[in-house]
Amino acid sequence: MLERMMAEEAAGDIRLSAVWRNFCDQLAQAGEVLDRSTAPGTAIDQAEGLRYLSRLTRTALNMLVDSSDPDFPRIFLLTDDAIKIGADNPDNLYQQIVVRGDREYRITGKRNSVPYFSIGSKANRYAIDGTMASTGEIELADMQFGPDGSFEIIVSKTKKPGNWLPMADDTTLLIIRQTFNDKRTEVAADVRIERISEGPAVPAILAPETIEAQLNGAAAWVRGTANTFADWSQWFMEQPNRFYEGKEQSVYQRAGGDPKIWYGHIYYDLAPDQALVITAKPPQCRFWNFQIDNWWMESMDHVNRKVWVNGAQAKYEEDGSVILVCADKDPGYGNWIDLSGHRKGTGLWRWIEADEHPVPQCKVVKL
Repeated sequence: MLERMMAEEAAGDIRLSAVWRNFCDQLAQAGEVLDRSTAPGTAIDQAEGLRYLSRLTRTALNMLVDSSDPDFPRIFLLTDDAIKIGADNPDNLYQQIVVRGDREYRITGKRNSVPYFSIGSKANRYAIDGTMASTGEIELADMQFGPDGSFEIIVSKTKKPGNWLPMADDTTLLIIRQTFNDKRTEVAADVRIERISEGPAVPAILAPETIEAQLNGAAAWVRGTANTFADWSQWFMEQPNRFYEGKEQSVYQRAGGDPKIWYGHIYYDLAPDQALVITAKPPQCRFWNFQIDNWWMESMDHVNRKVWVNGAQAKYEEDGSVILVCADKDPGYGNWIDLSGHRKGTGLWRWIEADEHPVPQCKVVKL
């Protein structure tokens, strides 16, 4: 295809409709995830699956087309209150930056009042094998700040004085996690980035081969991401209505997880008159929360529904434990988690920097 385009360009005329059709054909293959025998066939789950693929496409194009130049790094949101991926945290602001391991960058900003802020450098291989291994991490406790909360971080392969975020040869992405006790009252950190190593003064003029590679990469990322988390849901289905213990934490961290977080995944399968009750006694930790997700591992509508709870907002029992009730309606006790019309799906419990990692206990009750 490229040879034909080059011949057409040499003749002074070029048409790229075949490139677009090829992109659409590759993107269409991601729809196979909807036909998995293990994927739920209910109207709500299939409708959400279609929407999920559209959301993955939107964020893939943003990341791999509009924000893909590591010489002119651009901070973008991987997820938001509508785009959902991989049990995204309702208490988080996820920002990402496409980078290269052989470049150097300066991140500057002001902390403001966000209680947890971390940046990880990652080798993003979601389009290849569903991994996003860490190549470096830095968070608030590791950082030096000015009197006004300002900070500067150098991002590079070689160690630098002050705040330094390591990269590796295969680093392709930075993930900024800002975690809130209450997004309504706490102010997110201001963050900016610039390349400081040598490089072009202005972005290159777009070439056909560049946009073709970007579109192909976006289609591969959509398919790879959709299948990665469908595989995870299939794992969790092996142990319904309990927290899954079939994988080591390193599996979740290789997929882009924060090394300071313990991830407890669950698959729920409930009859129409049943609820899932979860009990836990939080250890000493920096933060904890639980969220309910659909089968595609998207967080539910956390803008309009109470589909999660965190340690700062939870109602506690006299002994310091918490009771969570995942049900269609508020049962009048514990902390209600709205199932949002679902009978089957997934969920996630997080302990951040906990002294220990107790596995919450579950039981199915009839309401």
